[in-house]
Amino acid sequence: MTLRITFELGDDDLKHFKLIMRQARNAAANLSAEEIKAAANKLLEEVREANPPAFIKERLEKINTMVGMVDDEEWGLPDQERTRVMNALAYFGEPEDLIPDHIPGLGFLDDAIMIELVIRELKHEIEAYVDFCDYRDRELGSLRASDQIGRQEWLKSRRQELHSRMRRRRRSARRSSRGHRRGRSPMSLF
Repeated sequence: MTLRITFELGDDDLKHFKLIMRQARNAAANLSAEEIKAAANKLLEEVREANPPAFIKERLEKINTMVGMVDDEEWGLPDQERTRVMNALAYFGEPEDLIPDHIPGLGFLDDAIMIELVIRELKHEIEAYVDFCDYRDRELGSLRASDQIGRQEWLKSRRQELHSRMRRRRRSARRSSRGHRRGRSPMSLF
């Protein structure tokens, strides 16, 4: 049996989480990237050991994706995005939580809420990285071990896919407008 619980965070709640994030970033200002990632990974270990509810585990596992984004040399995350991800990871290494992690069932709830907010903030970066990883995993099966798949190859592939989709949509639009003058849409410039 499952039970769905939904709650809404208001503007004041979101301001509070932003304040907490800012405090965590300030506290982590003197830490190295390795220390921040190690602290975030330590939280993941604690989550796995504590065996919290599935909805918390699912969200906190997204931390793996964020650590992967900054560690993956082939991805080559640009500095500005790297800074954003590291700022997000700083919260998860902060030992002082809203809800202490040792409280059974709820200790990681504040972390799950924060990861949900972080995922929304880093949505485009995370989606692009997951897309890159999927592409790389597909292509690795067809490449020799000495070949490397980097960001440029991924971008080239994605660009080609988008161009193909654009051409297909354009052809489909032409076919659907056959009733118009010489097969063109009335709004077409070409």
